Amino acid sequence: MPEQYQDLIRIFNHTFSSSMNTLLIKGGDEPLYSPANEACEYHQIIFAHGFFSSALHEISHWCLAGTNRRLKEDFGYWYTPDGRDESQQREFEQVEIKPQAIEWALSVSAGKSFDVSVDNLSGTGHTDRIVFKKAVYQQVMHYLNSGFPDDAEKFIIALAEFYNTPLPLTRARFVL
Repeated sequence: MPEQYQDLIRIFNHTFSSSMNTLLIKGGDEPLYSPANEACEYHQIIFAHGFFSSALHEISHWCLAGTNRRLKEDFGYWYTPDGRDESQQREFEQVEIKPQAIEWALSVSAGKSFDVSVDNLSGTGHTDRIVFKKAVYQQVMHYLNSGFPDDAEKFIIALAEFYNTPLPLTRARFVL
């Protein structure tokens, strides 16, 4: 089944719009999480360009954020854009391990391939993609053993039902 971001929007909004007052929305150049405010009565997960992987990535951050962070734009996280130096890149990778592990599980549940994103094409910070992917893989293994965050688990199930992929997720479905 080809990747259709419209399917993700329908699945996410059906799963979370009433219970969490949150909608998944196709955006433009940059992703953004925008909490409800006087201009908009619902929280918005805005993903870039209609890219399927961008939607899964932004949903992963939302699943991890928790109640208090969901009240802040972009969950209150810092973000240094493409062009990070080595220290900034190391810090970026550390905070990206958990969301990318969730994204990997969502991708598998949707029957889609996954690769880590180091998101620093023009930076001076060196990234060892293999080391980073191993760290993300270890986090996936931890989640498989101890459980995913509740909203991630709920969305994993919703994706697996829609895409007719087997559950539970198993170690064998995650290949380095």
